[in-house]
Amino acid sequence: MDSDLPPRGAAAAPTPGPAGRRTPPAAAKERSARAWLWAAPPVLALAVVFLYPLALVVRESLAPGAYAQVFASASFRDALVTTVWLAAAATVGCLVLGFVLALVVAFVPFPGGRAVSKFIDVFLSFPSFLITLALLFLYGTAGMANGLWTDVTGAADGPFRFLTTPWGVLLAEITYFTPFVIRPLLAAFSQLDTAQLEVASSLGARPLRIVRRVILPEALPALAAGGSLVLVMCLNEFGIVLFTGAKGVTTLPMLVYGKAILESDYAAACVVAVVNVLISVGLYGLYRTLLARSGGAGSGREGSRRRAGA
Repeated sequence: MDSDLPPRGAAAAPTPGPAGRRTPPAAAKERSARAWLWAAPPVLALAVVFLYPLALVVRESLAPGAYAQVFASASFRDALVTTVWLAAAATVGCLVLGFVLALVVAFVPFPGGRAVSKFIDVFLSFPSFLITLALLFLYGTAGMANGLWTDVTGAADGPFRFLTTPWGVLLAEITYFTPFVIRPLLAAFSQLDTAQLEVASSLGARPLRIVRRVILPEALPALAAGGSLVLVMCLNEFGIVLFTGAKGVTTLPMLVYGKAILESDYAAACVVAVVNVLISVGLYGLYRTLLARSGGAGSGREGSRRRAGA
């Protein structure tokens, strides 16, 4: 009966791994050490290039009385309010305009629709100052709109002066950031089951009702993800505000520029930068969460279609 037992004092056999394979502890430790060895160079590069400068900014912001001085200043409060309301208003404008344009591109057949969809991808690579420069050519003080007005009416100046106001900054941000909402919406619409639209239309539902009851619920995750991304980018936008020449519009990035470059008050600039980073990181976390939910919803719809097809 004792013939099947291992000899007394013999070493225990390695634990069988998946599919009956044995994984010795030494091999597992070697793989772990190799993984750490491969991960060390990029982690070190990230620490040198990004984490160390960020740590310097945080350390500089901890100068005695820096936070109290900045938080008590009216310029910081005004910049914070201006940044938040401009970012929120631009996000709402991008969501509304992006949803309407995405509906047209995805569901309204027209010549050149595929080219428009491809142009949206190209538009995402444009720098923000390029769009602002184009708006200056159109609505600037010496732009085409004012030039046409003076030619027709004979007036000395044109009436279009809104580009150097907060409304001009808002227009430029909506113009530039709307494609960042259209792109995820087009991806979500491509996964939409067209049979639902056909059934709703055959039952007599009007287009607006179809959009509200069928398309909009499916687009909500993409809208939330795109809106969160636009909100984060608007909070950190610097080029648009600078190129519009809106002197009365000071956002947090502009305040950092003014404190560091114009006033050489690096402690105050670092405090504003830390506040801006904290707001941006928090909203980026929200964006990643909404993006993950959007991807999960898309996978669930795809799985349900496969099960239905089976």
